[in-house]
Amino acid sequence: MVVFVVLLVSLAVLRLTGFLGVAALDNWNLPLRVALCLMFMVAASAHWGRGRADLIRMVPTVLPAPGILVTITGLFEIAGAVGLLLPQTARAAAICLAVLLIALFPANVRAARHGFTILGRPAMGVAVRGAMQAAFIAALVAAAMS
Repeated sequence: MVVFVVLLVSLAVLRLTGFLGVAALDNWNLPLRVALCLMFMVAASAHWGRGRADLIRMVPTVLPAPGILVTITGLFEIAGAVGLLLPQTARAAAICLAVLLIALFPANVRAARHGFTILGRPAMGVAVRGAMQAAFIAALVAAAMS
């Protein structure tokens, strides 16, 4: 839920800054890309922080080396976040991050179905997490299309 709040609040602040006269932010594309970047940086921080063990536990058991997979997906999130900031790579980064979210969704389903906790709180239900993932993917598609 924190990443969703980061996305919404940062987008609102960036758009407001554009409305108040910062020309570079007086559009939807750049504020959206920056907000998504911030969201993915926050999400990536869990891959090495207190939530790492929880993320490792979420990895479906059919996949090998969950610790390495968590590290790799965190690096992908960081690379994609940075890529969103560069006009030359923004479209590809947005598409790749959307694909990554789709690929990671089974881990969220596993967490919900097995009653895992993430940072001491129960994992979101599949419907709520699915709706959030859909919103994130929609935002990435909007960023890719602009």
